[in-house]
Amino acid sequence: MKTIGDVAVEGRCVLVRADLNVPLNGGQVTDDGRIRASLPTLTELMGRGARVVVCAHLGRPGGREDLRYSLAPVAVRLSQLLGREVNFPGDITGPAARAAIAASGPGDVVMLENLRFNQAETSKDDMSRGYFADELASPADLYVADGFGAMHRRHASVYDVPLRMTSVAGYLVQAEVTALRRLTEQIRRPYVVVLGGAKVADKFDAFGSLIARADRILVGGAMAFPFLAARGLKTGTSLLEASQVAAAGRYLEQAAPGQIELPSDLVVAAGMAADAPHQVVAADAIPAGQMGLDIGPESAARFAAAIGTAGTVFWNGPMGVFELAPYAAGTRAVGQAMTGGSAFTVVGGGDTGAAIRALGFAEDAFGHVSTGGGASLEFIQGKTLPGLAALDAS
Repeated sequence: MKTIGDVAVEGRCVLVRADLNVPLNGGQVTDDGRIRASLPTLTELMGRGARVVVCAHLGRPGGREDLRYSLAPVAVRLSQLLGREVNFPGDITGPAARAAIAASGPGDVVMLENLRFNQAETSKDDMSRGYFADELASPADLYVADGFGAMHRRHASVYDVPLRMTSVAGYLVQAEVTALRRLTEQIRRPYVVVLGGAKVADKFDAFGSLIARADRILVGGAMAFPFLAARGLKTGTSLLEASQVAAAGRYLEQAAPGQIELPSDLVVAAGMAADAPHQVVAADAIPAGQMGLDIGPESAARFAAAIGTAGTVFWNGPMGVFELAPYAAGTRAVGQAMTGGSAFTVVGGGDTGAAIRALGFAEDAFGHVSTGGGASLEFIQGKTLPGLAALDAS
C-alpha cells in the first residue's frame, strides 16, 4: 500500500484520520498510548511542510454534541507531545473549522471536534455518509488513513472520504498491517490466542474463525463465564450474557479436545471494589452472591505455561479488572509470559494496551502492540476491513 513516503505533501492540506479514542477522567487523558502512536505520521507530515488537519472520534456520543466526549483534552495532550500548539476550533466542518484550516500554514496542526457529534459519521445510509464525507474532504488535498482502530467501521471518515480523493496509509496503519499479516500468512506454531476483557460481544463471534486457526485458545476475563455456564457451572453474579451460553456450548463442541482452555480458579468478591473482601475459589465453586474479577493463581500459571510453548501469541482482553490491584495478577502473569519467551507476540486492543501500560510493561517488550481491538480481531480472522478496502480502491 502507498504511504505518506510516496507522496508530496509540502504546502498541501492533509486530512489525517487518526484514532484518538482515549480514556478521560475529569477532563484529563488517563492513557495517551493511542495519541503517542499517531506521532510518527503527524511529525513526518509537519516536518515536510504539510498543513495537517486531524480528525478522530471519542466514545459514543450518539450523533449529537456532548461535551463529555469533546476532543478538547486530547488536543491539549497532543500539543504537549508535539511541543507546539494544536489549533482546536471546536467545530467539525462549520465556519470555525474552515477558518482555522484556511489560516493554517506549513507545519501547522488543526484538530477537528469529535466526528461522532455528527450522526452522518456512523450512518448506515450511504447518501448521508457521502454528504458528510464531501464536507470533510473539501478543504483537503490528500487523505491519510492512520486510525487503524476504526478501520473495521464503514464510517464516513474511514470509508467514504478515501474514495473521494488521493489517499495513502500513515505509518501506524502500515505497521499494523505488516505485523498482523504475520498472524494470517506467516504463523509460527504453536499459535496461542488469549481472549478476555469485559466487551464479550465484540469478541464472541470471532471464536468460530479462531478455532479453525489457533492451536490453543486461553479464555479469561468476562469471556470465560458463558463457557463456564455452558459446562453447567454456577457463575454467581459474574458478568454474563445469558444469550451467549448456547453459542459457547457450540464452540466447545466444535473445538478439538483441550483446544479451548478455561480458568480452573478465580478471584471473587461481592463487588467490584479494591477494598472488597476477596478470595480464590475453584471455578466450579463460585459463591452465589459473588462475582469473578480475575483468573486465579492456578489458572494464571497454566496460561503462562501454555504461552511459554508458543511460536505465536495473540492477546486481546485483560484477564480481570486490572485497574484494581487485587484483580490484576492474572493480566500481569499473561503479560510477563508474553515478554519472556521467543514467540512473536501481538497485543491487540485498546483495553489490553492500556493494561500493559498501567502494569508497567514496556511496549517494545512485545512483538507488536496494536491500537485496535476490534480491528485487529477482524483482521486476523481474514475479514476485509472497510478502511483498508477503501485505500485499495483509491
